Amino acid sequence: MATLLYRLGRTAFRRRRLFLLLWVAVLVAVGVGAATASKPATKPFSIPGIEAQKAIDLLDERSPDSGGGGAVARVVFEAKNGMPIDAPQNKAAVDKTIGALQNTAEVASISDPFSEATVSDDGSVAYATVEYTVGADVLKDSTRDTLEAAVGQGEAAGLTVEVGGDALEAEMSVGNGEIIGVAIAAVVLAITFGAMIAAGLPLLTAILGVGVGIAGITAVAGIFDLSESTSTLAMMIGLAVGIDYALFIVSRYRSELRLGREPEEAAGRAVGTAGSAVVFAGLTVVIALAGLAVVNIPMLTEMGLAAAFTVVIAVLVALTFVPALLGFAGKRIFGRKERKRSAQEPVGHGVEKPNMGSRWARFVLRRPAAVLAATVVGLGIVAIPVASMNLGLPDDSAKSTDTTQRRAYDVLSEGFGPGFNGPLLLVVDTQGLSAADGTAAADLVRDRVKEIGPSVASIGDPAFNDPHDTATISVTPSTKPSDPKTETLVHDIRGVVKDVQAQTGAETLVGGSPALAIDFSQKLDDALIPYLVLVIGLAFLLLIAVFRSILVPLKAALGFLLSVLASLGAVVAVFQWGWLGGLLGVETTGPIMSMMPIFLVGVVFGLAMDYEVFLVTGMREAFVHGQSPRESVVSGFRHGARVVTAAAIIMIAVFSGFIGASDSMIKMIGFGLAAAVFFDAFIVRMALVPAVLALLGKSAWWLPKWLDRILPNVDVEGESLNKHIDAQTAGQVPPPPDHDREPVRI
Repeated sequence: MATLLYRLGRTAFRRRRLFLLLWVAVLVAVGVGAATASKPATKPFSIPGIEAQKAIDLLDERSPDSGGGGAVARVVFEAKNGMPIDAPQNKAAVDKTIGALQNTAEVASISDPFSEATVSDDGSVAYATVEYTVGADVLKDSTRDTLEAAVGQGEAAGLTVEVGGDALEAEMSVGNGEIIGVAIAAVVLAITFGAMIAAGLPLLTAILGVGVGIAGITAVAGIFDLSESTSTLAMMIGLAVGIDYALFIVSRYRSELRLGREPEEAAGRAVGTAGSAVVFAGLTVVIALAGLAVVNIPMLTEMGLAAAFTVVIAVLVALTFVPALLGFAGKRIFGRKERKRSAQEPVGHGVEKPNMGSRWARFVLRRPAAVLAATVVGLGIVAIPVASMNLGLPDDSAKSTDTTQRRAYDVLSEGFGPGFNGPLLLVVDTQGLSAADGTAAADLVRDRVKEIGPSVASIGDPAFNDPHDTATISVTPSTKPSDPKTETLVHDIRGVVKDVQAQTGAETLVGGSPALAIDFSQKLDDALIPYLVLVIGLAFLLLIAVFRSILVPLKAALGFLLSVLASLGAVVAVFQWGWLGGLLGVETTGPIMSMMPIFLVGVVFGLAMDYEVFLVTGMREAFVHGQSPRESVVSGFRHGARVVTAAAIIMIAVFSGFIGASDSMIKMIGFGLAAAVFFDAFIVRMALVPAVLALLGKSAWWLPKWLDRILPNVDVEGESLNKHIDAQTAGQVPPPPDHDREPVRI
């Protein structure tokens, strides 16, 4: 592979204008496709195979008009100064607010809180439900303006009026955080390379890759019915890996130039060596992201595949567009001072002073056991909060208190009880029973559930559809949706209704938002182990081929587990316990998003293997060329630590930019990924890896002979590439670098 990539790098360098035009053409093509593509239809959140989803599907099948499918606004009225909401002046204000909505074109129905008895027991709170004929994503601005104006009338009349539901749902925004992340990345690159061209090149190529990836996703979104959130993860990952992959190739190109190679040859060798690492690092990320499909949750599958697509684009850009731009830059990839010094000093003479990377490596090599123990204990302490992690789905309670949806949620909880915002819906299937038997079965379900005890705040009477083959029963828990007692109630109800089914033959499905969250979490828990086995197993086999070792990939996998546990612990501490919540803009604590563990596992594993490949391939290269195991560790850190550190800081900056998002899910993902990169790059890869390799010594690179014979030789360290070049160009280019001697910096 290294030889093939070497040829590709030289070709892209030599025919740089052609490659530039090709990438511009690709960007224009997908941009036109994105601009002309149809918008994907709004689709409900769906989780195949769980009981709560089956309840939704059965209700949609038997009573298709019950769900409406349109946007919903729950207008909440609260009287001030302890007055009852049905006092004459307050009732008039409520009627005026509702009346202002009556003639709105897209309104399907409006309930009256006094005739529908949707007034709290203490008489201070009431609500009206407004159902629209279209979904929230296509609701006209004039319709939203009418709703807001009606709310203003109610407030002007002396009431507190808030609106829940999705009718006024603000469009998800990530703020300007990602721009700040890119700006920080630019500063890091400028410090790392000391030249504006070298600093700007990775940013330019990453932006091109993200542009092609996001435009491509948008172009096919209507065809594959992708959700609007699909591209969010793709942007996060694509930008981060795009900068990193270009950074590694540019860094290697500069190193080759310092050894006296001509620019075209340096570009070819950079793509042949660092490019090989990019390919395998990208492949591990793609495996981890595409593997999310095994969970069988459509939204997670879409996000994973879309992000994997942008990673593939990032790899292709790094292998073709980066060397093309290097062709335009030539030796100007160095700053002016360094170019002048290069012209005055001979190449390859003298010894470079130890840098921070080599000094750190030697420190770890002197105390490997102590460093290893400190690393494991430290990450273990950070991971402690994972033991109390509470999973759930985000609802209006997770929104900022600045939003009307959150305030409506709080008012309803105070007026109607904590369980009011998360009612359970029992769907009783009486098909095949007579009308009388069906009614008796539904009544029995209601009576048996009512007997469960104080965990049931209230239960409604069965409501049948027109064919009288399906009944719905609303159950309001006495605890809030995310309370563990609500989960216990769901399991208790399911046990009770199974007994009723045995007596009557009528199956009852337990649905509603709390049941959906509980079932979703359980489905993800059940999928986590198979997913880990699949992803880590495939990546483990890949890394065995890359490193020609058993223990190095094993160490990489175990280090990853420490990283992901520590990052999950940090997420729990901030978003569930509230530590540093004010600093990070977390106004309300609550359960951790159900998909966060498996999502973090997938993404972090891919990124962790990036650093493993980039750092350890340098050690492997030094070991293959004759250095001792301990010196190969120092050599790997001397040449790779600075670049890996820069890459990690860039990733942290990009991911941290998403902490400023208004959406709690995106905020949590951004923080979790930033924390994971910090733990993995700066603690696991920079401390645990050299400590373990020091303790293992030469056995770290042991591989059974029978396995060595059957494994493909991917030559990520470029040994066969050097032999190939030496055989073809003997006497025409300088010999390969002596890895026991430091080249002089220009």
